Amino acid sequence: MNNLQKSNQAYDFIVVGGGSAGAVMASRLSEKSNQNILLIEGGKAYSAWDYPNAISSADNPGGDVEHNWGFQSEPTIYGNKMDLPRGKVLGGSSAINGAVALRARPQDFKNWNLPGWSYEEMLPYFKKLETSDSGDKELHGFDGPLPVRQLLRTDLTSVQRAFVDATVNIGYNAIQDFDGADANGVGPYRMNVVNGVRVNTGIAYLTNTVRERKNLTILSQSIVDRVLFKEKKAIGIVLANGDEFFANEIILSGGTYGSAAILLRSGIGAKNDLEQLSIPIIADLPVGKNLKDHPFHYAAFALHKEMVESKSPPIATKLWTSTFKDNEAELDLHITATHLLPDEYSPTKSGFVLGVAITTPISKGKVWIDTKDPNILPKVDLNFLDDKEDTKRMIEGAKIARRIAATAPLSAFIHSEIAPGTSVVTDHELEEAIKKNVASYAHPTTSAPMGAINSKEAVVDLEGRVHHVESLRVVDASIFPDTISVATNVTVIAVAERIADIICKTL
Repeated sequence: MNNLQKSNQAYDFIVVGGGSAGAVMASRLSEKSNQNILLIEGGKAYSAWDYPNAISSADNPGGDVEHNWGFQSEPTIYGNKMDLPRGKVLGGSSAINGAVALRARPQDFKNWNLPGWSYEEMLPYFKKLETSDSGDKELHGFDGPLPVRQLLRTDLTSVQRAFVDATVNIGYNAIQDFDGADANGVGPYRMNVVNGVRVNTGIAYLTNTVRERKNLTILSQSIVDRVLFKEKKAIGIVLANGDEFFANEIILSGGTYGSAAILLRSGIGAKNDLEQLSIPIIADLPVGKNLKDHPFHYAAFALHKEMVESKSPPIATKLWTSTFKDNEAELDLHITATHLLPDEYSPTKSGFVLGVAITTPISKGKVWIDTKDPNILPKVDLNFLDDKEDTKRMIEGAKIARRIAATAPLSAFIHSEIAPGTSVVTDHELEEAIKKNVASYAHPTTSAPMGAINSKEAVVDLEGRVHHVESLRVVDASIFPDTISVATNVTVIAVAERIADIICKTL
């Protein structure tokens, strides 16, 4: 890793945030030896393959307090705040996530409805990013930075195998590869895990060799306050400590919450909101107004402890399907079988969760700032289940989870239902129980969506360039025009690969 050059050094690119997108951007742009790249990361920068066990272990999704930004949602109508884990380390949230390596579906890109962003146009980038251990060569890549392993039935715990079999027994198909043409069914995940290590983008893209490039500087443990402008042209950034750095182009990859906050502090946002904070307006754009995430319901069960021989891997398999038969084109439901219930919550001291998530939600939330202080996190209101259709689908998902749990062979493992509990029977009771305890699947998107300059929702164009200004892009999940029906990490990486490719062709 390079020593930081003087603050008056002009860079070609400054990339803000070294997570799922930012690590890709810094790595790919620095492949051009005539380009000088500065990557700024808010968390620590560990050497590749030398991350502490708390975040390197795939058995510990969520990481630890030290490597988490600590976001929480605003209270719901029931008063509860949701934890919103976001990785504060080189590798970003890819360093603390569940390590699920699945792509957005063709239908997801159809929902985006943007020129250049079809599944067929994105497939080369999905292939480019991965080194797969198996699969169809027309579908998968075999020489990319990110190692991807298809879990097999033998990799599952006995409880997870029982979940798969019970789900098949109620009529769902067994799926060999969720990235294949047919993903409607149950099966093991593809994961970016090697020998128990969650391989984040700080490892995969910012290898120790990449970090030794003379044209790449990494500045860690540094909070970016805002973008500096000369009229409408971005010329640099200023850190929370006042240090300034200058570049020909600024790329924000701070994530759905982080990038939105930097844009707002920089004067890019809704005019009325910025005026209330006395922030000079650079561009009147709907930053943070179209936030989406996947609502998550914990269907929790106590297990017969003596039957549970292992809880590793904690995440390994899921049902991916449609909530209703008239909606089969869109796979809008995940039921994930996990060992992530703390033992103390179970009367048998052994628990299991069927995590129910609606993956194509209609409800929109928002992210905003109520202070110009860059050391204070932005506010987040996910507004989950505001739309009645979302609620209806979540109730149906909870019912399907119960059906699976009541079906052999999984039923033999289950001692009792912990949540929502057997006293919760009617749709109205289920709705209340779900809303009281709704959680985030930790897949936030769309706080600065792509779209045409005359769109009421768009913040950036189809290459991530912020509308109405020059030399400023956003590249991360915030620019998704809509959420996708799966974990976001691999698609974020692919989006960054595509935009990096577009930029590099001009250099």
